[in-house]
Amino acid sequence: MKEAREESLNRLSSTNIALHSTEYLVYHYLYKSLQFAIDKYVDGKLIDIGCGNKPYSQWLKEKSKEHIGCDIIQSSSNCVDVICEATKIPLPDNSFDTAFSTQTIEHVGDFQLMVNEAYRLLKPGGHFIVSGPMYWPLHEEPYDFHRFTKHGFAHTLNTAGFEVVEIIPNGGKWALMGQVIIQTLPVWLTFPKILKLLHNKFYAWLDQKYFDPINTMNYVAIGRKK
Repeated sequence: MKEAREESLNRLSSTNIALHSTEYLVYHYLYKSLQFAIDKYVDGKLIDIGCGNKPYSQWLKEKSKEHIGCDIIQSSSNCVDVICEATKIPLPDNSFDTAFSTQTIEHVGDFQLMVNEAYRLLKPGGHFIVSGPMYWPLHEEPYDFHRFTKHGFAHTLNTAGFEVVEIIPNGGKWALMGQVIIQTLPVWLTFPKILKLLHNKFYAWLDQKYFDPINTMNYVAIGRKK
């Protein structure tokens, strides 16, 4: 049964993130990993599963020849081409060169079926780029179901039939600590922009100098259809 979702939710619309933003640390590392994956693996006709407002369309259009977006509801900017569940996409087998899904998998009740759908839609040799959180507060409740380790991503990709190409952590434990501090202290929202900027720069510096992905915020995983 299709889940009832609120229509025209205000989804992420661009990749601009200010250094003083309270979400700078998570997006800085996510964007860096997605740019790397897009440059290396995106090709040809692309299906964007859970596309929302297609915030990565500018990056994707440089590598793909066609960008088809599907989502369970229409987005606030009316960017969804095919309205459907991520586990039941009404498009033919072997019809895409690339599948792409960012920060959607944690909202899909049966995430394995979603990954299976990506496999079905891809041509042999096609790549699936998928991202999802290991740490993040509850959001879009009650449709927030899962968190993933790198081993969890590898397992679900393998189960669908994919060869795991690589799994990229988005920041290490110091970046995670900086983000947790912001989200743990509500008073942080009242701080001047300069303090937020210095906080983000400090924890980004610590993360670069003492990088340790044992505890990360997010992963970008890439699988290849055999």
